[in-house]
Amino acid sequence: MIRLGISEDHTIVRWALREALGKADDIEVVGEAGTAAETLDMIQSARPDVLLLDITLPDRSGFDVLNEMRLKDTAPLVVVLTWHTEPSYAARAIAAGAHGYVNKAVEPEALLAAIRAVSRGEQVIPPGVESLLASGDGHPASALTAREAQVMEMLARGMTNREIAEHLAISIKTVDTHRGHVLKKLGLRNNSELTRFAVKHGYVAL
Repeated sequence: MIRLGISEDHTIVRWALREALGKADDIEVVGEAGTAAETLDMIQSARPDVLLLDITLPDRSGFDVLNEMRLKDTAPLVVVLTWHTEPSYAARAIAAGAHGYVNKAVEPEALLAAIRAVSRGEQVIPPGVESLLASGDGHPASALTAREAQVMEMLARGMTNREIAEHLAISIKTVDTHRGHVLKKLGLRNNSELTRFAVKHGYVAL
């Protein structure tokens, strides 16, 4: 029996997934969440074998969840379920630790097959992503530190330096220093270019 957790911010979609996947003889839905924070809590309490993870969550991105799960001994295997079809999104998700990447437009049987494959230790990767991973393009901002990448994502989502400082419990000056490092390392000139970069490479979704 595969113990499945569902992380999806739209209640109706979460309900549909639970209803559809829960009917499979070999799958038990043991937890669900609508935010990144709820997802991390659910992983700890329900201990799913496989997690269905949406990239676009209201409080933080699914990439943040993947990065935090790397630090946990009991982290589940992850199938990212998303509308984003760009290879750069999939490459980044796989590079961050996801084991599968599935578009929400697939048939239920294809999703079930992906969950079962990942539970067996296989990877489910869309066409064109392996070459991106091999070339290193899955990590276009690999020169950034974890905190710099975090600041970049928050800036790209339209947060001000003050809001970022409050959220991360650091000074506004430190936020500005991180922003300067991001722009320099990525060869960008301003927040507009930073936002375009972050969207293009799958670090934030519009």
